[in-house]
Amino acid sequence: MQKWFWLSVCLLNLAWPARAADLPDFTGIVDKQGAAVVNITTTQEARRGGRQGMPGQDEMFEFFRRFMPPEGRGFMPPRQGQGSGFILSADGYIMTNAHVVDGADEVVVKLNDKREFRAKVIGADKRTDVALIKIEAQNLPKVTIGDPDQLKVGEWVLAIGAPFGFENSATAGIVSAKGRSLPQENYVPFIQTDVAVNPGNSGGPLFNLKGEVVGINSQIISRSGGYMGLSFAIPIDVAMDVAEQLKGKGKISRGRLGVLIQEVTADLAESYGLDKPRGALIADVESDSPAEKAGLQPGDIVLNFNGKPVATSIDLPRLVGATKPGTKAGMQVWRKGQTRDIQITVAELADDKAVADAGAKQANRAGLVVSQLSAEQKRQLGIKAGVLVEDASGAAARAGIQPGDIILAVSSRAVNSAHELAQLLNQAGRKIVALQVKRGEGVLIVPLRLEP
Repeated sequence: MQKWFWLSVCLLNLAWPARAADLPDFTGIVDKQGAAVVNITTTQEARRGGRQGMPGQDEMFEFFRRFMPPEGRGFMPPRQGQGSGFILSADGYIMTNAHVVDGADEVVVKLNDKREFRAKVIGADKRTDVALIKIEAQNLPKVTIGDPDQLKVGEWVLAIGAPFGFENSATAGIVSAKGRSLPQENYVPFIQTDVAVNPGNSGGPLFNLKGEVVGINSQIISRSGGYMGLSFAIPIDVAMDVAEQLKGKGKISRGRLGVLIQEVTADLAESYGLDKPRGALIADVESDSPAEKAGLQPGDIVLNFNGKPVATSIDLPRLVGATKPGTKAGMQVWRKGQTRDIQITVAELADDKAVADAGAKQANRAGLVVSQLSAEQKRQLGIKAGVLVEDASGAAARAGIQPGDIILAVSSRAVNSAHELAQLLNQAGRKIVALQVKRGEGVLIVPLRLEP
């Protein structure tokens, strides 16, 4: 018995080096590509009003804003934020996240060799969370761009960045899923990984085992503010398309059809006579939109757009958004038990600034500045009505209302626009009204005392 025990131990010792050799070795990637990864520090000058920052974590604010406590309203000192980025070209073009440089008055890039440069923001696209910045330098090391379509679930990947300000940190994991859709993110098929990503990693590269960049580390899902096993990266092909448009035109052009869509469930597929759940179901068609002009109808199921299959409803906004406005595209739809081919001319989606400018930006009687939610946003949030709070002051701030809240109703009357909210508040006179507010995953009633 003892003889067999020692024989087993010897065999295990002989087998162990072979198994260890099968584990990935990231040292070569760090040595070759690490020099092209940069640390980014941003400064936003002191202003009155608005929200107070979280020093060193400004780049994570948007993702966690619904879980933050009520904020002060006084004079703010300069705020600093940190993030990561990577060099695209030897002459100083650098890619990072839009939320890393959003609102920054100064952007400083620190290279791996400790040199520091002030950077110019060439452009930023909030819809994909991609930004392109530029420093005045030459002969810089640059990353190698890979193909995220070749990534497989279970494949090893490596992130390099500055989590919590710790420069040039490397963390590894595997690809957990591909093509993930996140709430209010319609244009990015995220790569989900279990790579440890924390505040400061934002904007840094995600490498495959060949040392090629396949994504930009962008978001995490967390209840603590730190890594909890779920991190998401923007596929590099999506990011490079945005960067090229920002470099060439300074803005992003996206296609638009003018439809409201929803997922095709198993029950819906059966009711429409479809062989299996697939495609994007058109729930509504905007008046005078490209979709209406092309003859699309509520109840149509889009199976193919411009030669590419629409497997789920999240595929359609990405395919349409990536189409140049003015393009004539072919669509295959399922209607009344059979497929039909439709030609449509894609229009241009209004940019974020234009949409914002069209909204109401003046605070109402309660001190609230709100914006309207799209039908798609309401569907994703699971609500039928509501407006998004952009800023709160005066009576609203005293009641504890904060940016990121969604006001569903005033004294049990549903709210769908800034105008409706202002009307209901004006009709209330001098009294306390009950606001139904959605905050994070919960809903609460907030008493609001109005001034005469």
